[in-house]
Amino acid sequence: MTPNVCVVGAGAFVPSRRVSNARIAKAIPGWPAERIEEKLGIRERRFLWDFDEATGRAVPPPEDDGHFYPATNTDMCEVALRKALESSGVDAKQLDALFVVTCTPDAPHFNHDAMAVHQRLGLREDAFALLVDDGCGGTTYVLDLVKKMMDGGRFRTVAVVASAFTSPLVNREVYQDELPPGPGRAKTLQGYLSMYVFGDGAGAVVLQTKEDAPGGAGILASFSGNAHGDLVIRKGGGTLKLPYQPGRSRPADMAFVVDGFRVARSYPEYMQKCLDAMLSPRPDLKGEVKRYYFHQPNKRVMDAFVARAGLPTEAVACNVDLYGNTSAAGMLILLAEDLACGRVRLGGGDIVLVAAVGANIHYGAQLIRL
Repeated sequence: MTPNVCVVGAGAFVPSRRVSNARIAKAIPGWPAERIEEKLGIRERRFLWDFDEATGRAVPPPEDDGHFYPATNTDMCEVALRKALESSGVDAKQLDALFVVTCTPDAPHFNHDAMAVHQRLGLREDAFALLVDDGCGGTTYVLDLVKKMMDGGRFRTVAVVASAFTSPLVNREVYQDELPPGPGRAKTLQGYLSMYVFGDGAGAVVLQTKEDAPGGAGILASFSGNAHGDLVIRKGGGTLKLPYQPGRSRPADMAFVVDGFRVARSYPEYMQKCLDAMLSPRPDLKGEVKRYYFHQPNKRVMDAFVARAGLPTEAVACNVDLYGNTSAAGMLILLAEDLACGRVRLGGGDIVLVAAVGANIHYGAQLIRL
């Protein structure tokens, strides 16, 4: 019998600091608070770091004083994974691999955040630790990769952690600068939309192959794909855009700049591909899907897609209006919160569907019986 790849635990960390539209609009002027909610459906976001409204700059917590924890992206990932392991009953030394999916690592090189979490939790020396530089669609993309690896028998127990760490990026000079028009884009883009959209958070899931999964639990179907489009642009970084190379970079190059028009246009296209890949070959299961965990670019875009796809709104989990867009972490945070409150239950046979698209462009989906 082929073993099933099962979700055996999930965990999340979301900061307690609530940042209103009025506060962020004062720090990074662009839209008034009312317009942010009207256009994005976001009322507030959660930040780990605070910021100074007068200067429009992030305020780092005291460094290594032992009193502020979590304080970094690695810290958030650690908390989320510890919760996921606790809920699963899996010991960290059982993990064969750890994947950290983020585009906001504490340090961008040498797998820093993944290696740090590996060390903190005491994973085995032969357990893989990889940082995957990816955004909103990265989690489902990596989950598809992991499932294929586990189906091949190399891994038995794997953790996937995803995070977004926006609050240190708050900088008025950077996010009020403009990106000039480029190929395929006639309009100038400003970065302040990212400061209104994104929030901080981390989510984690533990997967394990089981020979005798109860009730046919496991990932019933998995899918991922690639396209090419600059939904979110960040020109800074890398050897071609180092900030100290005169004339090659500008403040906006260090910003994550959302192309709102492309996001709104591409989201329904690729999310529908995800739904079709999961449900068209399995029409008998469509009516059994209890919860949908989608990437949430903003509430208006997601609500429009849910209506267009004819999905029951009560079955679609949502927290973007209160947390902001938590990028790759969003779907795992939603799942962990539903498990914690008993909305769905591991071992209960509930069918859920996870789907996401983002960045440049990765997309993917999983149909899972919990």
